[in-house]
Amino acid sequence: MSTRRTAIWLVSLMILSGTAGTTYSLYDLLRGRGVVVESIAPESPLRSLHVQPGDAVWRMGGRRVYSVADIDQVIRNAQTNSRLTVSIISQGEHVERPGLIVTEAAKSRTSPSGISGTKPTHRFRASGWTRHYDTYSEILQILAQLALGLALAHLINHGFNRWSRLAFLATGLLALGLALTAMRTALIAFAIGVVVISWRALRGRARLATLTGLSVLLVVGAFVVYQTRAPQALWLHDPSSSLRVEVARIGLSRIMLHPLFGHGMDAMHAHWNEWGFPGSDMLHLHSTPLQLAFDRGLPALFFWLWIVWLFWRTASRNEKRLRETLDTNRYGIMLGATGALAGFLASSLVNYNLGDGEVALVFWWLLGIAVVLAANGQSPAQHRRG
Repeated sequence: MSTRRTAIWLVSLMILSGTAGTTYSLYDLLRGRGVVVESIAPESPLRSLHVQPGDAVWRMGGRRVYSVADIDQVIRNAQTNSRLTVSIISQGEHVERPGLIVTEAAKSRTSPSGISGTKPTHRFRASGWTRHYDTYSEILQILAQLALGLALAHLINHGFNRWSRLAFLATGLLALGLALTAMRTALIAFAIGVVVISWRALRGRARLATLTGLSVLLVVGAFVVYQTRAPQALWLHDPSSSLRVEVARIGLSRIMLHPLFGHGMDAMHAHWNEWGFPGSDMLHLHSTPLQLAFDRGLPALFFWLWIVWLFWRTASRNEKRLRETLDTNRYGIMLGATGALAGFLASSLVNYNLGDGEVALVFWWLLGIAVVLAANGQSPAQHRRG
């Protein structure tokens, strides 16, 4: 019982932390990030990083900056001939450029950065307290499904009471945070998870109401993508979409060259251009199944799919078993876990989400929660409905 109670408290704490992250994201968007470059001098060291007017500089050497004076101070305080990583927001996208070389000549100028600007940018993709919006969106997708599962479980077992209201509020906040990341794949993955949950738990008008709310969220998410990201991103005609397709195509064509053991971990980084991958930015295949097969071989991919299948069987069987009981929290978490897994798996087709350390940690954490709650049998106090 104590282990089960601890698992439920951990889920609640994770959901609460996610809502806090969304609240911070709203504050961050209202406050703005960095400083928008209005002009850049010919001798500016930022020219070597292809910074242009309209871009926003928001971190220098890992430190957040809020004005040109902050940027200049970071350059002055850096060691001569050292390299600074500059974090730039360009057309809503976060870009890390590590090549700014600090020279004595630049440090001696009145404005070492050689840029002017007074306003922050409000056009960026929310990332909460995480390092990147990719990470943030994948985590929010999982937590939002858990919150929705708990909300529906309390609604079904106890009506629209305090706990169901709080869980619905948390679901709304987490879904809003997800929309603010402008991650198209995570939004679609969340929608797939919500459909799975509503199909398993609801009937008639309740199911229709849930899907209507989901439609509103997708409209909001589409508006954020349109406002924040590159032109045509909403229609998948942006450079990011084209790059993903090209990288995946080349990776898929090479899998059968080494089907048993793969090419080796990070081998593609050592042979990026040699193997025909486009551009100079060494990325990955933007797909968990493709990356596993490419790096480790087809047996590793089949082993991963077996783990996913076991996870799904554990969550879905226990959700069905708990459906007719008053063990509301366990039922809600298992219900949410089915949606979270469906969303995670859908997103993994076009995102290498298992390769993100924080996201992978949350995935294995959720698997552990499902195993713990499935292993603890129904207590005598839990009676069947009806």
